[in-house]
Amino acid sequence: QVQLVESGGGVVQPGGSLRLSCTASGRTSPSYTMIWYRQAPGKDYEFVAQISGQRNTTDYGDSVKGRFTISRDSSKMTAYLQMNSLKPEDTAVYYCKATSPLRGDYWGQGTQVAVSS
Repeated sequence: QVQLVESGGGVVQPGGSLRLSCTASGRTSPSYTMIWYRQAPGKDYEFVAQISGQRNTTDYGDSVKGRFTISRDSSKMTAYLQMNSLKPEDTAVYYCKATSPLRGDYWGQGTQVAVSS
């Protein structure tokens, strides 16, 4: 089993920045791909960003490209999502997921981000 805990959410004004963290514990492995999703009120889950295990290849959803950056620190078993130039439409609950074809999928409980003036 792997446990994921997200943190770093909060309220920020448009144009501001936040950094989310997702810390893993339990049967962790650097081979997991870490993915951030978000869900705005009344909407489906939206892919935000991912970073692969081992090679740290990254990919981003179109709505966040150029503004968000995903990274990981394997020594701390933590993945990060640096969010810059935040917009009101970025308001959502942000979830991280650890996924591996051999080890399965694990989700965190989510952290709320609100962008409002």
